[in-house]
Amino acid sequence: MRGMIRVIVPFAVALVAAATVPAATDASPAASASTPTAATPTGEITVAAAASLTAAFGQIASRFEKKYPGTDVTLNADASSALVLQIQSGAPVDVFASADEANMTKLVDDGHVTAKPIDFARNKLEIAVKPGNPAKIKSLADLARAGVVALCAAAVPCGNYADAALDAAGVTIPADHITRAANATATLTALSAGDADAAVVYVTDVKGAGKAVAGVKIPDAQNQVAIYPIAPLAAAANPTTAKAFAKYVASPAGEKVLEQYGFLAP
Repeated sequence: MRGMIRVIVPFAVALVAAATVPAATDASPAASASTPTAATPTGEITVAAAASLTAAFGQIASRFEKKYPGTDVTLNADASSALVLQIQSGAPVDVFASADEANMTKLVDDGHVTAKPIDFARNKLEIAVKPGNPAKIKSLADLARAGVVALCAAAVPCGNYADAALDAAGVTIPADHITRAANATATLTALSAGDADAAVVYVTDVKGAGKAVAGVKIPDAQNQVAIYPIAPLAAAANPTTAKAFAKYVASPAGEKVLEQYGFLAP
């Protein structure tokens, strides 16, 4: 991860000329005042984002940099829970975007985030299968007989959501038929690489994989809704640009990009 820099943005100073007022008037004395203007985003920031946001945030970062020349966004994508541990261990991060509210709450509770997090997107789960669906998977129930099923690690959001969906469907997959991966991206890779016959990931992951995999929808009654919050870090080295990026992600411009990748409005 690149080192962080602190960018100090000077405030513009407005000079107010002193006016001579007759002694008989009741006017206020003239004075010179410094009037700060809104700071312009510039410099580098590091954004720690859930792995499922990688492609969408890549495009959002490019658009942000174009909107604010002189900015440089570095994306660190991983499981939300892993990112929280990095931040709590002192990793230099300016903005955190989580795939669930629980991991954001951890940073709020320990003081790493003091601003109010903004919910900027939602997501759902989908079963990913090989092209042509050779295993004939039509529902979560069919995963109980599938050869190997790839799931995210139980400690990360996509793993928690997948376990909850299986519970809602009353499905138990034999433990020796499950392979766990570190995050949603790695879980989908297990399928596309031939290490699994099916995977439970986000709708956005299946959409982003294109023709490499096929998707099997999960009914709403069994599905789980992932809520994505974003916030600048209290110790951000570049707070001005960090706040601006978080605001941009939640703006109509950011939402438009997210929708293109399959995310739902917050």
